[in-house]
Amino acid sequence: MPSKPIPGSSGEVLTCLPSAYVPHSATGLLHLPRFLAKCHYVKQHGALPASYAKNFKRGMDRFLCLHLGIEPTAVEKIVLESASDDEIEAKLKTLFPADVRAAKWNRDYVQKGVTPAGREFLKEALNNMGCTDRIEQIISVADLIEFDEGRID
Repeated sequence: MPSKPIPGSSGEVLTCLPSAYVPHSATGLLHLPRFLAKCHYVKQHGALPASYAKNFKRGMDRFLCLHLGIEPTAVEKIVLESASDDEIEAKLKTLFPADVRAAKWNRDYVQKGVTPAGREFLKEALNNMGCTDRIEQIISVADLIEFDEGRID
């Protein structure tokens, strides 16, 4: 039977966040729903658990914002200051470029972790989780997120 992460090995896990593979309904961008959900979590709870805070507005959040040519703090500010999801979406539309190049971003996103350096990162993360037997199945950073949050058996 394939291994599962050692409970707590990656810190607290937020299963309330959307899948890494769910696209944003208005733009089609992968990861954007997760970034927005993390911003909502901060708005509601004051902070993210340490296991998520270390990469909040960094990591994939930053890569997405670099792709869009914006600052991650601008997205967070919109979520924190908006009264509704409709208001957030309207403000994001003005913040984002007219062409978000979703296909390019989505391709790049699902391939994060497939380089030799990326494979080493995944191997180390899986080792820390007690799951070195899963290195052939967890092939990208998005897969690692899904695995850690229990969406990959």
